[in-house]
Amino acid sequence: MDKQAPTFDLSVVIVNYNVTYFLEQCLNAVLAASKTLKVQVFVVDNNSVDGSVEMVQSKFPQVHLIANKENVGFSRANNQALAISDARYSLLLNPDTVVEEDTFSKVLAFMDEHPAAGGLGVRMVDGKGRFLPESKRGLPTPQVAFYKIFGLAKLFPKSKRFGRYHLGYLSEFDTNEVDVLSGAFMLMRKETLDKVGFLDETFFMYGEDIDLSYRIQLGGYKNYYFPDTKIIHYKGESTKKSSVNYVFVFYRAMVIFAKKHFSQNNAKLFSMAIHFAIYLRASLSIFRRFIEQISFPAIDFGLCLGGLYLLAERWKMKDILFPEIAVHYLIPSYAFIWMLAGLVFGIYDKGSRYRLIFKSAFFGTIFILTMYALLPKEWQFSRLYILLGSLIYILSFFVIRFGYELVFKGNIGLSKLPKKRFAIIGDEDEFIRVKQLLENTYPQIESIMGISSKAKFSGSAGNIEQLSEIVAVHKINEVIFSAKSLSSSEIIHWMTQTSTDDLEFKIAQPDASFLIGSNSIDRAGELYVLNFNSLSHPENKRVKRLIDVIFSILFICTIPFHIWVFEHRKKLLHQLFAVLIGTKTFVGYTDKETVTKSKQKQSLIGPFDHLHLSSKEDRERFFLIYSRDYTPLFDIRSIIRNFRSLDRN
Repeated sequence: MDKQAPTFDLSVVIVNYNVTYFLEQCLNAVLAASKTLKVQVFVVDNNSVDGSVEMVQSKFPQVHLIANKENVGFSRANNQALAISDARYSLLLNPDTVVEEDTFSKVLAFMDEHPAAGGLGVRMVDGKGRFLPESKRGLPTPQVAFYKIFGLAKLFPKSKRFGRYHLGYLSEFDTNEVDVLSGAFMLMRKETLDKVGFLDETFFMYGEDIDLSYRIQLGGYKNYYFPDTKIIHYKGESTKKSSVNYVFVFYRAMVIFAKKHFSQNNAKLFSMAIHFAIYLRASLSIFRRFIEQISFPAIDFGLCLGGLYLLAERWKMKDILFPEIAVHYLIPSYAFIWMLAGLVFGIYDKGSRYRLIFKSAFFGTIFILTMYALLPKEWQFSRLYILLGSLIYILSFFVIRFGYELVFKGNIGLSKLPKKRFAIIGDEDEFIRVKQLLENTYPQIESIMGISSKAKFSGSAGNIEQLSEIVAVHKINEVIFSAKSLSSSEIIHWMTQTSTDDLEFKIAQPDASFLIGSNSIDRAGELYVLNFNSLSHPENKRVKRLIDVIFSILFICTIPFHIWVFEHRKKLLHQLFAVLIGTKTFVGYTDKETVTKSKQKQSLIGPFDHLHLSSKEDRERFFLIYSRDYTPLFDIRSIIRNFRSLDRN
């Protein structure tokens, strides 16, 4: 008896892990591409804590949701949906992708016309409209992997010998047979999967697409690269490709593949080369990151310390006595305290403003003068020296920055946070909405202009057909596409037509308070979110942590004087040490469900405990206000106000 024919033309399987904004955008595009076909859509969530499950349930009730209670990995999660799929074709699709409206109809038509085709991949572009070479790949044999690992593939991308990993010698615009499909968009025939099996769950993440592509070929089918439709792939959102963890996970997946499919000798050789590459790449990555993070603080400390010793020499010439302890310990500690204050106030954060150096110098100097007053008289030598030392700290900071800008960037002066010149493409209503979102989220805006998607509206600079000219004339550096006014196909078309290294793109979803984009292959996708969170700023995180350390040490050291006022004394001690080591915080989210969703630490005190809020909705609303408008002084007041409650939560 023949098996019953599949009900659907296509099953789309999306595995999600903590990328709710990207998932929403992906699903909008998938549903738009499904209108002329019978499509079933699966979202398999790997225990996300960012509200992804709730978002799918509320906004996409037609989607079949599988909510795992743990992260079961990419392969197993896909297999959960494939096992219950009821379609002629199955598509594995990343959540950080956007498909065109005709993508599904085009790829299914191609597969129907080529019965020997078992799998298919499409032309992928990144968030700046640039072609992604992993759209077409060759089999990573030991020889091919060697060329990639040691950089020969990058040096000679078009070579038929060295460029076989990304098949650089094949045109990105021509349909071709390939060995390996990308797991970001991997279309397969049902009968092929029935024959060769699903994804190998030995691969937790990475390598499973290579393994399945190879098994499709072993099963007697062909894999095709099909460039007649395009998708955006915000590569890097789930795992940053330049991270040490990615190097270990990806290359170990290659070892699993080699042991499974290559001869014993080849697999052993491949494994040795891979392990060498793992430790070489990881070591270089750790060393580079360490140098990048320590270079400016170390140079600042050295220059400041040198300036302080030169100042001390000038002091000695005036016959001012410096105690030995000052020369050997106090002066270095001054330089260290100022540098530490700089770290706390974020002068080393990317995009930080130079005025923070004055803030850090002020508070560092106040701290030093306070400690100075507590020193024995024989250790005190001059408060004026400390004040002049703070000027040396500030001067050394600017000398280093001026020198860096001049030597490495050829600039005379200090670089500033770049001002954005936005162009919003859509109708007038969308222009007004997105303009408001930008004005509430981005701090440095030079101009925002509208470009009409269809009929020109009042105040628009022109229509979308003039995009290249508008970008050039007005020096636009970021273009926002309205998904409500433009189709995915139009957005991808104009991205690829207008793409330059200096131009960034983002997409505004209908009636959503976020914009999505990605400005680098090696960097996670970027978001502009209307409900921004002041508590997430690096400077505030450090200050909050400093408050926790200072107050926990203060309370622990003075515990004989106040422990008698607490009912749960053992719990108090446990709580204070938990704050000191960083597993808890004094002020923040006390509700365990909110803590899990927001990925914040459990706190001892709620920011609005004194209001005695009984409604969960009221507490969540006030927590949002606390996060948005956070100030360190609020934490200090809350700790003092709720001191007697430290043993309760």
